[in-house]
Amino acid sequence: MGCDRLFGYIGLALLLMFLGGVSWSIAEAKDKPSLMLAEVYRQGIDVSQYWVSEKLDGIRARWDGQHLISRGGHVFTAPAWFTEGFPAVPLDGELWLGRGRYEETSSIVRKHQPHEGWRSLRLMVFDLPDHGGPFDQRVVVMRRMIKQADSSYLAMIEQQMVTSEDDLQRRLADVLDRGGEGLILHRKAARYARGRTHDVLKLKPFLDAEATVIGYRPGKGKFAGQVGSLKVRTDQGVVFYVGSGLTNEQRSNPPPLHSRITFRYQGLTKYGVPRFPVFLRIRNEHPE
Repeated sequence: MGCDRLFGYIGLALLLMFLGGVSWSIAEAKDKPSLMLAEVYRQGIDVSQYWVSEKLDGIRARWDGQHLISRGGHVFTAPAWFTEGFPAVPLDGELWLGRGRYEETSSIVRKHQPHEGWRSLRLMVFDLPDHGGPFDQRVVVMRRMIKQADSSYLAMIEQQMVTSEDDLQRRLADVLDRGGEGLILHRKAARYARGRTHDVLKLKPFLDAEATVIGYRPGKGKFAGQVGSLKVRTDQGVVFYVGSGLTNEQRSNPPPLHSRITFRYQGLTKYGVPRFPVFLRIRNEHPE
């Protein structure tokens, strides 16, 4: 074994030992927000019974009337001027910078201290979790509320109606052509419900999901001395490896243990394992 390869294995071993000892100290909100989560769209539904909006690739956030709280329960350290003028009622939205700019958005919101980077962001509102009416009514209230709010950092995700499956697919193609990632459908008659529900559906050109990093597998060949793949576990307890999609930089400095990643895949095997998983990004809300 050559010296370079030997040192590579030693370096990888030290890296894995270090990452294995990483622990996170996170300031939690009083309560994790109980969110309404989307199921995957399947053809065959009456799409005229849904409002349709673009699926923004931002950071999910709940405004509780006083703080911005992440999906995982972390309080974002947004500057006071950012939330000044926000309504005193809970809002569901996405902290968003623009299409294809998730990593920049994540970097801004993860800072421990308020900073000027927040001036580039807006909270894009798509629901009112404490409103008791159907989504039809919530759309009307959101539009009025955002219009009356005295804030340039607050906006509403545009909600539109479609009449047919062909109309929906044209809308999807338009969003994808402009660099978006997909659509969200809200059933008009549905009231806000906590947890995953078929009253909210996501439509994308490929399936994606999240998983937690629980280990690493050393690389071989041209990846010797680096991480070959990530060992991950889904929220359903399915364990598998994700290697495709990792850059050389990510193989040398892989996502830490216990971090969340997003991966895409092409259906499931008969054992429930994602087929052909490809790493997309770290879904990281932890403060830096």
